[in-house]
Amino acid sequence: MKINKKSPYFMVCVVLLIVLAILFMFPLYWIITGSVKEKSDILLKAGEAIQWWPRAATSVNYEKLFNMQVTWELFGSSFRLPAAIKWLYNSVFISVMAMLLTCVTASLAGYVLAKKNFYGKAIIFGLFVCAMALPKQVILIPLVTLAKTLGLSESAWSVIFPVVGWPFGVFLMKQFSETIPTSLLEAARIDGAGELRTFWDVVVPIIKPGIGALAIFTFINAWNEYPLQLVMLHKTEVKTIALGIAGLQAEMSTDYGLIMAGAALGAIPIIVVFLVFQKYFTQGITMGAVKG
Repeated sequence: MKINKKSPYFMVCVVLLIVLAILFMFPLYWIITGSVKEKSDILLKAGEAIQWWPRAATSVNYEKLFNMQVTWELFGSSFRLPAAIKWLYNSVFISVMAMLLTCVTASLAGYVLAKKNFYGKAIIFGLFVCAMALPKQVILIPLVTLAKTLGLSESAWSVIFPVVGWPFGVFLMKQFSETIPTSLLEAARIDGAGELRTFWDVVVPIIKPGIGALAIFTFINAWNEYPLQLVMLHKTEVKTIALGIAGLQAEMSTDYGLIMAGAALGAIPIIVVFLVFQKYFTQGITMGAVKG
């Protein structure tokens, strides 16, 4: 169907999209500009106009952010580096590992629940669906106890493993695996392909959009898992960028420029991941809407 670009409907849609884009982009704009503002431009006195743009851009907030040093022990050697860099590395490591492990385990589990017949399959899938409605705060105490028992306290893995067991990932990949034609799986078995070969050569190419969408969801979920990080990670050198930024807030006063500089630094990985996986994300959303 040909769209008339001069029709009132089209013009209204364009205007609404522009307005929504401005509203969604404004917080990012405010954080970035605030990170290069002087304190006098952020904390205004009564009667002063809001400074939408810094009167004199400054790097003092980033200098203060990178002046804080922590010790990083790597391969038996100790290094001193900015705390913000270590916090950013911890966040990226946790999110990337959780994303990779979740994509592997959820795609395998979703494929089995969708295409294999075994006793109790409906019960297991029902448990996954019920677990989706269970707030993670309810199981924080058992998670902390389990982390201490396994010797994972004050470790990134104490945050990674609870995120990997994300029921929504299994649910999403099961829905995508339902679209796999059974005839393709039977043809692969006739040709002598084993289970792993069938999964890698037949299943993965079909559910690749779903894996891409799950990668974005998992990365963002792990990145924003603040309550779990707050409970599991206390030492300065193991904190994530979210915990580090929260720790910059003093009891009696708050340096908003410093906090915005940390927030701007922490927004970079999220933007990069979305730009890399946006094609699979949009494909995953549209395919998921066809079959539910």
